[in-house]
Amino acid sequence: MRLTDFSDYSLRMLMYAAARPDVRITIEETAQLFGISRAHLMKVANQLTRAGFLTALRGRSGGLMLAKKPEEIRLGDVLRITEPDFALVECFRNKNNCLIAPHCRLQGILKEALGNFSKTLDRYTLADLLLQPEDFGIQPAA
Repeated sequence: MRLTDFSDYSLRMLMYAAARPDVRITIEETAQLFGISRAHLMKVANQLTRAGFLTALRGRSGGLMLAKKPEEIRLGDVLRITEPDFALVECFRNKNNCLIAPHCRLQGILKEALGNFSKTLDRYTLADLLLQPEDFGIQPAA
């Protein structure tokens, strides 16, 4: 199983915003910091804003800030809105052409594993991932 880059970038953006609670972060600075496409991060920021994880302020002094406290943002919730699906194998998809699907026991085992994956992520919040600005290479204000 592998998470999409979109989910990875979403978590990184949230972690960066959480590390700078009194500062509006920008897509440009975040893109430069992580070496990620600005256009891709724009989509990430839009999704996180629509989902209520970030607040966006437009204009000259605009930027992005967390819309909730870090302890209110569950990692499982973030991944459920950023991952297109959790179809680990063909039989999890709507279009299932697997010959053995009606008799296969693997599907049940994988559903159980996926459920445990989700339960684990739901136990953790953004607060569990908090870093200091220095961890991002940002010097503290004097």
